[in-house]
Amino acid sequence: MDGNNTATRLPVEDWRAFRGVLSRRVLGFLVDYLIVGTIGTILGLIITVFTLGLGFFVWAFIYPLVAIIYFGRTMGGPAQASPGMRMAGLRLVRLDGKTIDFATAVIHLILFWAGNAILTPLIVLVGLFTDRSRLLHDLLMGTAMMRTDSL
Repeated sequence: MDGNNTATRLPVEDWRAFRGVLSRRVLGFLVDYLIVGTIGTILGLIITVFTLGLGFFVWAFIYPLVAIIYFGRTMGGPAQASPGMRMAGLRLVRLDGKTIDFATAVIHLILFWAGNAILTPLIVLVGLFTDRSRLLHDLLMGTAMMRTDSL
């Protein structure tokens, strides 16, 4: 395989790799969105000040743009995890063994947003009944969240 999609050995048969993933995911989510919110607010304030208040009209676009860049670069990077996910001891893996790239990370994020906009409680409840505690957008993307301490 090429360097960008090198196969990763997944302990997909080892249940320990997926034990406690849902609660860790919630923790990672909270940390990540605190970071995204802070970066977005600072960026929004800077833009607003330097445009003499006209930047206020772009605030609705700042947070999604920051989140897309943040998750695309971190989950699509070498760690295959955002800072919040790393703090929670998690990383995102593709079940076909390839690495997560920027586009896959962004699509995963957009499916998460769309799923929450339409099926808020269902997206998390699915994780209680699926193999490897996968959420709805994980099922659609062929990904799974796994613990890094079980590797």
